[in-house]
Amino acid sequence: MIEFFVLNFKLGEKMANNRVISMFYELKDANSGEFLESNFKADQISFLTGKDQILSKLEDEIINLAEGAEKIVRISAKEGVGEYDESAVQVLPKEQFAGIDLKEGMELFGESEDGQTVRVSVKSIGEDDVTIDYNHPFAGRDLEFRVKIMENREATADEIAMGVPEGVHTCECGEHHHEDHECCHAHHHESGECCGKHQE
Repeated sequence: MIEFFVLNFKLGEKMANNRVISMFYELKDANSGEFLESNFKADQISFLTGKDQILSKLEDEIINLAEGAEKIVRISAKEGVGEYDESAVQVLPKEQFAGIDLKEGMELFGESEDGQTVRVSVKSIGEDDVTIDYNHPFAGRDLEFRVKIMENREATADEIAMGVPEGVHTCECGEHHHEDHECCHAHHHESGECCGKHQE
């Protein structure tokens, strides 16, 4: 059952940036209902608001929720990680992956010419080449989040300076757990952005 709370600010007033929000979430495809990921059986995630650490639409929908509140948030593909981009699929020589035990569906990390971390998934493996996909795994999907807020408070000066909450499981933007949760949609395309943030 979803409980409702009285918050100590005027109706329509948005809490300031630099707040720490900790939460559990479950993510599904909003159209098919397909389960995508969840952290309800793992650690809660925490992030600072106003730092582009999660999808902006998701942050807008939960920033005013009090501790213990639950909410269903639907986000279109356009407002989420973006539409699927066919041009982001490339075919590369197999020799470029020497020493790697390739499997379809696996994720690989590399470094771009400007030194940024690049994450790709392997779509198919041919005799002489490999097809890789730079799209976010959830590109083109409308998303449905079920969130439960565990904490919503002002960040400390140290947390603001560091850009992350203290002493808690934060959105670890460098990690992508394909069989575990993705930290609320975290996926590096070219830079380390977290919880659904996706940069072309």
